[in-house]
Amino acid sequence: MTSTAKLEPVIGLEVHVQLLTNSKMFCSCKAAYTGAEPNTHVCPVCLGMPGTLPVINKKAIELTVMTALALNCSIATNSKFDRKNYPYPDLMKGYQISQFDLPITNKGWLSIEPENSGPREIGITRVHLEEDTARLIHRIDVTGDTYSLVDINRSGVPLMEIVGEPDLKSAEEARLYLTKLHTILQYLGVSTGNMDEGSFRCDANISLREKGDPLPNWKVEIKNMNSFRAVFRALEFEIERQTNLFKNNESIVQETRGWSEETGQTVSQRTKEYAHDYRYFPEPDLPPLFVEKKWVQSIESNLPELPDARRDRFIQEYNLPAYDASILTSGIETANYFEEAISGTNLKNGRLSDRAKTTANWIIGDLAHLLNNSGANIEESPIKPDHLCELLDLMDEGKISVRMAKEIFEEMYTDAKKPSLIVKERGLLQINDEEQLKSMVLEIINANPKAVEDYKKGKSNAVGFLVGQLMKETKGQANPKTANGLVKSALDQVG
Repeated sequence: MTSTAKLEPVIGLEVHVQLLTNSKMFCSCKAAYTGAEPNTHVCPVCLGMPGTLPVINKKAIELTVMTALALNCSIATNSKFDRKNYPYPDLMKGYQISQFDLPITNKGWLSIEPENSGPREIGITRVHLEEDTARLIHRIDVTGDTYSLVDINRSGVPLMEIVGEPDLKSAEEARLYLTKLHTILQYLGVSTGNMDEGSFRCDANISLREKGDPLPNWKVEIKNMNSFRAVFRALEFEIERQTNLFKNNESIVQETRGWSEETGQTVSQRTKEYAHDYRYFPEPDLPPLFVEKKWVQSIESNLPELPDARRDRFIQEYNLPAYDASILTSGIETANYFEEAISGTNLKNGRLSDRAKTTANWIIGDLAHLLNNSGANIEESPIKPDHLCELLDLMDEGKISVRMAKEIFEEMYTDAKKPSLIVKERGLLQINDEEQLKSMVLEIINANPKAVEDYKKGKSNAVGFLVGQLMKETKGQANPKTANGLVKSALDQVG
């Protein structure tokens, strides 16, 4: 019997990504079907009518090559499409046009950084193209009987499959891999990556082995995971389930299991198919695919700055801590927001690195807090980057205090107003005039003889009390640093 203490998970992820093209993979129907009436984005080709011929979408090939290059894959010069045969009502033709033995790309890697270990490269087996299936809508009628409806709008949408090597060792590593991959796709602009709408879908293959043993010859596939959290929870559950089976000397069946969000468990669906069950053979209605090296080089030269490169640049260019740079570049919208807020800064005082750190703090802290509370994304933020920049300029110029800035920031979020307008409307300009403040300081000292006596006895908190009285008198508009200096100076003179 194998000791469960020596068992380790072996996890590989298959990610399906709907590509952002105008038309479908093999016909001219619109690929954007979300919100459309059922069965309105269809034609004889995606309906699977006899006698129709598919035509390859070049843009889908380009987006797949882009992704593969970003994942350090090699691009095949010669490729082809295949028929994947399996009987299911969401396949209009009775088969799916996919790729089998000659995919467009193969052998790449993606790096992750687990918290308790150094960076690791997770292998990418292949990135290939296929067509999406129709969508089945399951219903229950008034008698309690179930039935299904077929919406063909999704059928034929370009679907890129990214097959990972079984290099992941935990549910947490799987989560890191998925979020990193999702971020890369977002930076490339090849997909919306919206899991709720099904444009980013993940299946997981998992088995257990004794540490040091070769890969097992069996695996369990998990489907129906609609969020990163669901993937994490499903893998955690399956690791525990399989461990308990090992512990009880029970065999583990190679099968497909579905994740149930309601019960927090995986449920057996069907015995796992092997590749030969699909009876792959070359698609006779499509010619072999030849990808020119010159075209690939052109795509590679136009790749955008990717997350890791942008993070490293933020560290170098803005002298940001690695943690801040990682958070800011974890989403392209957040990274863009930060750089827009920095680009408009008026550095009359201080250094760019200081302003960058302050800007990062406000985005990661105050703005993220407000966005989380309202369930919004940063691109939906009522506070635009130039408004945050203006607020920080007002602070740097000594026109408002940090406390004022916090109040103004919340009002900016609520009312979407410029900070300068809020300052003007509420009369919040900070008082820096020493002569104006001196007379007020003397009045406060004269009105608080006990605090003066406490100061003479060495009680330093007396200064804080008197500064507080001054701030109260000026409704928080006195410059705190100036106020503190004036109070100390006046107390020393009284002493």
